[in-house]
Amino acid sequence: MFKRKKTRTIDAGGVKIGSSAAVVIQSMTKVPTTDVGRCVRQINQLAEAGCQLVRVAVPTRADTVAFAKIVQKVKIPLVADIHFSPDRAIEAIEAGAAKIRLNPGNIKNRDDILRIIDAAKMHKVAIRIGVNEASIRDLKKPDVVSGKRVALMLRELKGYVRLFEGRGFSQIVLSAKSSDTIRTIEINRRIAETFDYPIHLGLTHAGLPEDACVPSAVTLGTLLAEGIGDTIRVSAAGDPVIETGIAKQILISLGLYPAPKLQLIVCPTCARTEIDIAGLARKVKQAVIAIDKPVRIAVMGCIVNGPGEAADADLAVCAAKNKAFIYRKGKKIATVAENQIIPVLLRLLNNL
Repeated sequence: MFKRKKTRTIDAGGVKIGSSAAVVIQSMTKVPTTDVGRCVRQINQLAEAGCQLVRVAVPTRADTVAFAKIVQKVKIPLVADIHFSPDRAIEAIEAGAAKIRLNPGNIKNRDDILRIIDAAKMHKVAIRIGVNEASIRDLKKPDVVSGKRVALMLRELKGYVRLFEGRGFSQIVLSAKSSDTIRTIEINRRIAETFDYPIHLGLTHAGLPEDACVPSAVTLGTLLAEGIGDTIRVSAAGDPVIETGIAKQILISLGLYPAPKLQLIVCPTCARTEIDIAGLARKVKQAVIAIDKPVRIAVMGCIVNGPGEAADADLAVCAAKNKAFIYRKGKKIATVAENQIIPVLLRLLNNL
């Protein structure tokens, strides 16, 4: 197990963020904030899926009014996403936000920032200072080289942090995001070297879910494996519950989130396979998905890896032509016809 970089721990509505706590999963609502009912339903869906914090955009006064109602209707702490308007930030703080997100690229007036800090301090609200590469004015020129982009993002972040520290406010989380995988990794390494505040990880504009999962896993997985990162958000177009699923898979693969009780191991198949293993595995998954037991099932297609995986599984199916050998904890216990694989497997599962 790798070692997490030591950071301070902050509190966002009872959710601890920092190296002394587990990595926190968060996502963002994708329906109009003024549609309170839909927003509440989506927040509840995200909480059920495993989100511990949900961010809500509040670009207008009507949104912060709605936000105050939403806060009262959900049990999960909410983060207000602020851009451009210091008034929206203060309204969101007063409305019950557990945390707000400020972007140094678009709120620059010193007095405005200090007003927000003072309001957050009074209401015991945490603040994420979140730099987006696309919002920094000096980076909008296409000829700015990658290393310069990283340096400019860090400079922007440092300026904000100095203001917060000068005001005696330390309940902050830092983030710097790009749509570029390498730059996002590099800027977060620099943040981890420079500060001891908790770090929020994410890759911006990652794309549709099927396109976002790999770059997100590479970016977040690389940093998390280096011990960097205390809360994560996967950004993907569409249903935010899918974002949460991708985030959980990333954390599970690194041992940073509890693995599901039911684990299904499936061989990739090759020319030795004499049965539709993918189809069989889907049938097995569908048949056992509701079983609430800590169990490991292997579905294998030939003798090369089949017995080995069977030895490491509670139950294993080693398929052959029109039949399968069933193993329990590495011991072969049955040979069954193809159409009997699922019924026999379910009976054995119930007897475990």
